[in-house]
Amino acid sequence: MANENKELVINAAWCKGCVICVAFCPRKALEMKNEKAVLANPEACVKCGLCELRCPDYAIFIREVK
Repeated sequence: MANENKELVINAAWCKGCVICVAFCPRKALEMKNEKAVLANPEACVKCGLCELRCPDYAIFIREVK
């Protein structure tokens, strides 16, 4: 799979808890904990990037891993 060399990163310091990423996640991999987005179900995450695309504060992103 093309997304195996990618990882989802959440910068909790930048997350304002708007819930947009959780709402747009098609696999329900994200949820809110202590008013911050967390990757609650990493096995479900396909690194599609919808959360990254929708985050207004750039607190969540997909990055390449070596």
